[in-house]
Amino acid sequence: MGTTVFERRRPAASVVEHALAGTRQAAFWLDDVDRPRYPKLSGAVTADLAIVGGGYTGLWTAVLAKQRNPDARVVLLEAQRIGWAASGRNGGFCEASLTHGRENGESRWPEEVEELDRLGLENLDEIEAASAELGMDFEFERNGALDLAVEPHQVEWLREAAADAAARGDDSVELLVGAAARAEVNSPTYLAALWNKRTSALLHPAKLAFELARVATDMGVQIFEQSPVRALDTATGGADAAAVTLRTAAGAVHSSRAVLATNVFPSLLKRNTLMTVPVYDYALMSEPLSDAQMREIGWQNRQGLGDVANQFHYYRLSRDNRVLFGGYDAVYHYGRRVRQSYEQRPAAFELLANHFFTTFPQLEGTRFTHKWAGAIDTCTRFSAFYGTARGGRVAYAAGYTGLGVAATRFAANVMLDRLAGEQTERTRLRMVRERPLPFPPEPIAALGINATRWSLDRADHNDGKRNVLLKTLDALGLGFDS
Repeated sequence: MGTTVFERRRPAASVVEHALAGTRQAAFWLDDVDRPRYPKLSGAVTADLAIVGGGYTGLWTAVLAKQRNPDARVVLLEAQRIGWAASGRNGGFCEASLTHGRENGESRWPEEVEELDRLGLENLDEIEAASAELGMDFEFERNGALDLAVEPHQVEWLREAAADAAARGDDSVELLVGAAARAEVNSPTYLAALWNKRTSALLHPAKLAFELARVATDMGVQIFEQSPVRALDTATGGADAAAVTLRTAAGAVHSSRAVLATNVFPSLLKRNTLMTVPVYDYALMSEPLSDAQMREIGWQNRQGLGDVANQFHYYRLSRDNRVLFGGYDAVYHYGRRVRQSYEQRPAAFELLANHFFTTFPQLEGTRFTHKWAGAIDTCTRFSAFYGTARGGRVAYAAGYTGLGVAATRFAANVMLDRLAGEQTERTRLRMVRERPLPFPPEPIAALGINATRWSLDRADHNDGKRNVLLKTLDALGLGFDS
């Protein structure tokens, strides 16, 4: 097995130690804004639509439901605080893809991939338009993204992707090789880059969540925080046959319809118990770069960046020129548990800092102000799945696998279509109608996931060549391609 660029070009240990000294364990995005507060649910309320979950999926559902029917009574219940989990601490990459990349979509739904591309791009355009139409400031930047080759075999991957885009008549993709790639962003590790100019944007994750909540309440949505739902009941007959009841410790919501937007947390439906697993992702945020440092690294076009390895890094600039650097070391813990203690993993942050200074040695001396982690909801098809339950009275979406910032809005429309019984171009998609295979129970799940992680790491050390396990998963439609 060979070595990767991050093993061949390691910074001095003192550089990493200095950079991490005094780093705050907290998501930068949530520290960067004034967080609104909403009351706890107390007593019983009635609604036409009740939503469980105060992240992007639930918030977009609330806003779009009110846009469809301004008179609808909409209630949203959040177990903790609005946007506190994945919606407030992700990287802020807002991608058009609804299928976690075109290759994943093409391998699973080849007859629909063109339509999925179109719908995804329309969805991204509508998010951009919503900023002005709804008066929201979430620091939206439509700068595109660079897919980066940092190993020789990855250059060929980018050439193939560029050729595929050209064959489809997509002139928004540009291949940059060697010095042309480093002219965009100056890292000695870059061998080539593929600039996707139309399908990617950046935003401030927490601001998007809080702005959606503000707009929703302005429209008349009732939001309740610190109100975890303990049970979901549906009537089985009689005058209340259409009713759904969501029960909390201090109250209840009686509603005609309900949406479950619980992301990585346990579903209120038994059928979804094995559909997702939580995988922990880690990130660092640097102090603001000086003008001199910015000149050193270039990055004038402010694209989102990500290398194309199996274990990949994602990174981007904030409005004040901090660098967010995350990814690579996704971790699964036995038993599908989501625990705050899993966010405390010094080895993961040290590894990220090592890779940061390998990527940008000219930034040695820079400190990280924030470090954080969180759970991503992963399913076996690596993109969101959708469904209804309880006679069509309850809709759900989950399994975004880390690429849900834009896809949550599409999911909200899918769920509202289904609850209304509407046949639309969204609901007719095979991608929307199908459910992925569930994960097996423990201990098989842990053995399989960790064996796959090991195999992906080995592939990165072997010119991208996939072993028997990965080839078998590919053949079964379970192979991961980032």
